[in-house]
Amino acid sequence: MKEAIDPPAGGKAAWRRLFKPAIFIAVGIIIAFPLFSIAYYTMVRTTTPQFCASCHEIQFAYNTWKTSTHVNNTQGFVADCMDCHLPAPHDTFEFFYAKTAHGIKDVVMHFLQEEYDHERNRQKAYAFFKNEQCQKCHRNILYIPDKRGAMLAHRSVLYARPGYEKRCVDCHRNLVHNARQFYQYKQYRETYRGLGL
Repeated sequence: MKEAIDPPAGGKAAWRRLFKPAIFIAVGIIIAFPLFSIAYYTMVRTTTPQFCASCHEIQFAYNTWKTSTHVNNTQGFVADCMDCHLPAPHDTFEFFYAKTAHGIKDVVMHFLQEEYDHERNRQKAYAFFKNEQCQKCHRNILYIPDKRGAMLAHRSVLYARPGYEKRCVDCHRNLVHNARQFYQYKQYRETYRGLGL
C-alpha cells in the first residue's frame, strides 16, 4: 500500500505571507489615491491668481497685476502670483512651507489689521524678494543683442563684486502692482511715455 503524500507546507505558507501585504497595499491604494487627488486638486486650485483675488485685500494687487507687463507682453507669457511670491515648485518642501506660511499670514492679517496698506505691504514683499525668484522666468538676461546697457546691468547683478550686490527689484521696482489707467504692454512703452502716461 502507498502512503499519502501531503503537499509541501511551503506553498501554503508563502501564500499566507503574501496575502497580508497584498491586502495592506490594496487598502493603502484605495485610501491614498483619493487623498492625494484631493490634496493635489486643492494645491492647484489655490495657486491661481483668481483664488488670490478672492480675498478683498488682494483685489488691488490682482487688478494691478492684470494691467502689468507680467500679463501683457509680446511673448504671450503670464507670470502668476506664485511665480514671484513663492519659491520654485520643484523645491517641494520649501514651496509648500512658503505657500502655507503666506496663506496663514494673509488670514491672520485679515482679522487683525484694521486697514490694508497696499504700499506698505508691497515694500515688505519687495524686501524679501530674491533674484532667484525672478530668474525662474527671466533666464537668458545676459544676451540681449539690441540692449547693451541692459546686458551690462544684468551682468553686474549676476556676477556682482563683493559689496556691490543688487537685486532685480532694485531696478525693476515698478513693473507690477501699480495703479494704471490702461493695460500696459511693454512694446508700447515709448508711446505711453510720449502721451505722458
